[in-house]
Amino acid sequence: MEYIIAIIIVLILVVVISGFKIVPQAQVFVVERLGAFNRELHTGPHMIIPIIDKVAKKVSIKEQVADFKPQPVITKDNVTMQIDTVVFFQITNAKLYTYGVERPMAAIENLTATTLRNIIGEMELDSTLTSRDTINTKITVILDEATDRWGIKVNRVELKNILPPREIQDAMEKQMKAERERREKILQAEGEKKSQVLVAEGEKESKILKAEADKQAEILRAEAEKQALILKASAVKEQKMLEAEGEAQAIEKVQTALAESLKKLNEANPNEQVIALKSLEAFAKAADGKATKIIIPSEIQGIAGLTAGIKAIAENKD
Repeated sequence: MEYIIAIIIVLILVVVISGFKIVPQAQVFVVERLGAFNRELHTGPHMIIPIIDKVAKKVSIKEQVADFKPQPVITKDNVTMQIDTVVFFQITNAKLYTYGVERPMAAIENLTATTLRNIIGEMELDSTLTSRDTINTKITVILDEATDRWGIKVNRVELKNILPPREIQDAMEKQMKAERERREKILQAEGEKKSQVLVAEGEKESKILKAEADKQAEILRAEAEKQALILKASAVKEQKMLEAEGEAQAIEKVQTALAESLKKLNEANPNEQVIALKSLEAFAKAADGKATKIIIPSEIQGIAGLTAGIKAIAENKD
């Protein structure tokens, strides 16, 4: 009897312990009672009724990443390519996620593939290769709206690889090579053009500077010649002025000497013979001069008349 009681107690403890549940962080337990949804258990310890209640699903609410295999798609210009996608999603409602769709990951993968085909089918190859951000945004919006009723929040969709056919890749590589060669030639041409422009500008500046230098040299030469002519004219002028002053002083000295001699002669009270001799000397000097005309007084008929005239001149000087 005691053995049976012990077994019953152990069974009760096992049942009680089996009804004690601890929910880890970032997880939600979906509990069913007698096969129907009962409640959600969030982080922490919980008790459920054994046998009657059971944990139907353990759902992680952390953000998850799904890497789907490449999907064949056809562009608007009928080019078939392979595109693989990466979907970042998070479960926001454990109940909808548990009961909303069967095999949620397969549903997301198929929905991603069909959405991608629809978007790429409206685009040409070139725009497909250069519009990743646009495609990512469109797929994210469409998937988020479609998976909302499954309790899933699609945060982001990325195109991992876009693989066009081999012949398209070869053509693109040739095109890129041709484009690079074209750019290289353009850069070389631009470099040569700039080099020629710089050389021409240098020659132009050199000629301008040379012309300016020649101009300045001519100006300086003309100024020097002008200054030389001015100095020469000034020298000639000074020379003539000095000569004129010398002649004036000589004439003044001669006149002074003549006046002095006449004065002394008058003071000496010369006789008629001396006066006559001096008159003859003065007449000889006058005749020997450079004058082209000689005025002789009418009294020259006699030496006495000439001498008397010279004496009168001497008296007037006094």
